[in-house]
Parts: sequence; structure tokens; C-alpha cells
Amino acid sequence: MTDTATPSMAGTPARADESLVGYTHVIYALHSLSVLIGLTTLRSVAASFVWGLPSIIAVIMNYMRRDAARGSYLESHFQWQIRTFWYAALWAFVIWSLKVPLIVSLVGIPLYAAGRLALSGWIIYRVARGWLGLKDRRAMYSTGA
Repeated sequence: MTDTATPSMAGTPARADESLVGYTHVIYALHSLSVLIGLTTLRSVAASFVWGLPSIIAVIMNYMRRDAARGSYLESHFQWQIRTFWYAALWAFVIWSLKVPLIVSLVGIPLYAAGRLALSGWIIYRVARGWLGLKDRRAMYSTGA
């Protein structure tokens, strides 16, 4: 009996289109640009990432081509990038929401600064880890089998 299973049926992700690999590199580059802007300006990395035009363009690009990545290892990168953006937005909102009532006391200012610093570190980690994973042509995590 011969094995005629396709790669997606055998549990290994389908081969990714090279143009889509380049497209995914561009998305990581846009996210990295937001990080760089945050590091080199008065804005924090978190604010630059969530509100910066490069990351907003990147997440729109993710949604536009997400279906084309289905079944390949790039699908996990698209999920990784989308989740990074939306979780960063959620945590930026939570940090800001906690700052507002606590700003009256002196506790709010250091908590806000610590929260922004932690979120910025998490964003840098996610962008770097994702881009390195793409460079090695591996999925970010198991897409299920």
C-alpha cells in the first residue's frame, strides 16, 4: 500500500508560498519599525506599537492575507502577529485604566511606568521571537493535529 497522503493530511504543514514568506517578513519589519520608533522617541514602545501607523498597517495586512496562509507554517505567524497586536492593545488599556484612579495617590505613577515597561518588553520579545522563527521557517507553535 502506498502512502498518498498530502502534507496537510499527514499532519505536517503545507509548503508556504515564497511571496507570502516575504509578505510576512514585511509585516514583522513594520512591527519592528513601531518598536524602533518607541525606543527612539518620547513615546513608549507599547504606545508606538498599539497606536503607531506601521503596526496598524501590519495588522491590516495580516487580516488581508490570513486565508492565504492557512495550512502552512505561516498560519501560526499570522496568528502570532495578530494576537501580539490585540493583546498589547488590551494590556495598554488595562494599564491605563488602573493608572487613572491610582494617579491621585503616588502609587499610580510607578505602577503605570512599570506596566508600560513590562508591556514594552513583552512586545519586543514577541516581535523578535516571531521574526527569528520565520527566518528559521518554523511555526510559532503547534497549529493542532
